[in-house]
Amino acid sequence: MKRRSSAVGKPAKPRGPKRSTPKRGNAPKAVRDQETQLARLTRQRDHALEQLSAASDVLKVISSSPGDLQPVFNAIVEHATRICEARFGNLFLYDQAQGNFRTVAMHNAPPAYAKVRMQGPIRPPPDTALARLTRTRQVIQIADLRAEPGYIRRDPMFVAGVELAGIRTLLAVPMLREGELVGSINIYRQEVRPFTQEQIGLLKNFAAQAVIAIENARLLSELRESLQQQTATADVLRTISSTPGKLEPVFKTILENATRICEARLGNLLLFDGKNMRVVAMHNAPREHEEMRRRNPIIPLEYSILGPLVRTKEVTLVADITTEQPYADSALAKAGGARTAMGIPMLREHQLIGAISIYRQEVRPFTDKQIDLVKNFAAQAVIAIENARLLDDLNKLNQQLEQRVSDQVGEIERMGRLRRFLPPQVADLIVASGTEKQLESHRREITALFCDLRGFTGFSESADPEDVMTLLREYHAAIGEIVIKYGGTLERFAGDGVMVIFNDPVPIENPALQAVLMALDMRTAIGAMIEKWRDLGHDLGFGIGIAHGFATLGTIGFEGRFDYAAIGTVSNVASRLCDEAKPGQILISPRVRQAVEKAVTVEPVGDFALKGISRPMAAYNVLAPSSSKPN
Repeated sequence: MKRRSSAVGKPAKPRGPKRSTPKRGNAPKAVRDQETQLARLTRQRDHALEQLSAASDVLKVISSSPGDLQPVFNAIVEHATRICEARFGNLFLYDQAQGNFRTVAMHNAPPAYAKVRMQGPIRPPPDTALARLTRTRQVIQIADLRAEPGYIRRDPMFVAGVELAGIRTLLAVPMLREGELVGSINIYRQEVRPFTQEQIGLLKNFAAQAVIAIENARLLSELRESLQQQTATADVLRTISSTPGKLEPVFKTILENATRICEARLGNLLLFDGKNMRVVAMHNAPREHEEMRRRNPIIPLEYSILGPLVRTKEVTLVADITTEQPYADSALAKAGGARTAMGIPMLREHQLIGAISIYRQEVRPFTDKQIDLVKNFAAQAVIAIENARLLDDLNKLNQQLEQRVSDQVGEIERMGRLRRFLPPQVADLIVASGTEKQLESHRREITALFCDLRGFTGFSESADPEDVMTLLREYHAAIGEIVIKYGGTLERFAGDGVMVIFNDPVPIENPALQAVLMALDMRTAIGAMIEKWRDLGHDLGFGIGIAHGFATLGTIGFEGRFDYAAIGTVSNVASRLCDEAKPGQILISPRVRQAVEKAVTVEPVGDFALKGISRPMAAYNVLAPSSSKPN
């Protein structure tokens, strides 16, 4: 009863399973932990996405501007500064040869600080971040620049960083390629807040990307340079091959390519004669200078970089010709604004034959690659000069050969003419002397021999022409062989009649005796042939007439058909004596008999009234050689 009364007026509670309720003090902490972890993961995700996006942006810039480093450097510095929560940043390139840094990119730098940094190369003091980075090749972080000894000492570089830029914390990460320092990426905060390891790692990644971009640009530059050099070399070689022996277009092509590829403005190509340098090609020269050099192509060596080149035969380099005497007074310095200059010798077997000189209008030294390139062009110029010389020598040799061939043809033609009436040895002698003066018209004492066949006219009228020609060939062959044997000069062939003279054009000691001895030999040879012809039914004989006296001799005829003739009474007497000779007789004139009386035996045959001779002439028949030799 008591329990029922106590429940009056209160709703009854539903019965069911008993639930546990978390304690109020534990629930908020767990939620907070979860929220903290979620926020941290979200920040990490966002930060990673930001880094990936930045890296991707840099790679896009690298790929979209091959060989152009400036947009790559700008993108790297901008992303590194932003993602690492810095105020501004710089990217420096390191010149190992000079030991200094050059600012190539800046982001968000205070204007006064940027002006100082962009003024020129930086050679950092020993305790600066760049100096430490150079020594160690390691990441350098300075937590508070104001606390550094350099700032306390008021070193200018520290003061500029703190007071012009408000730098407090800075981070410098080296850019390395195979352990060699290439440059540095520096980022700065204007509050004291060290960079985290994650941010340092991120900056290292940007530094690696910068090195990759630099290496890509270098390789691309080398590829372009190589392609340019190959194209230029091919251009020069094509010019050399297409203009054999012509040096002007070759020199022009060489000079244009050398000047262009070496990023120069002006150029000269010169030839050396052992004493002076003479301009043979110019590129981009001012008009007044070009006109002056055309009037006077000789370069005054004492005012030119070519002076030392001539003395040493080596490359001559001048950083600024306007500040070095005596080059400052050179014509190109005054008229062309030439500043940095390079002279490359052109050598053939260590002998100086010329030079290539190129000039820039700004002070900027030529690189080793550019020097080697111009050396290659100089070698090509030497090859072209040598080819032209060889071609010129070949042309001269061809001309000489053509002249010799022409001379030989002339000699052959002359020999052919001479052999028609001279024995070969006499013809050779005249040809060897190089002159036919002996054959010009002149007067000389000679012995003339005339011979022919008796009964030939009747034979030729009755015999077949083929038989006549066969007989004449045999007869002339025998006569010709004997004439050559005795060194006679064949004056003419006229059918069966033959005229031979002695003592001209080559002198003979006793021409009358030589003629008589030849006549005896002829009579023997032709006598044997006459016996054979008689057996064939041909009644022929052989007679000879010989006379001695003066005659006028020389060539007669017309171009293409000349003969050597003896004009005078002596020829007529020999011909008339031959007409009077009986078969087998050798009739000689008194003067001939007088010259040969000790060498041969003769018999008088009486006096003959010869046609064309005013008085009768005694004639003698030669019988045989005497037994005693002539004196």
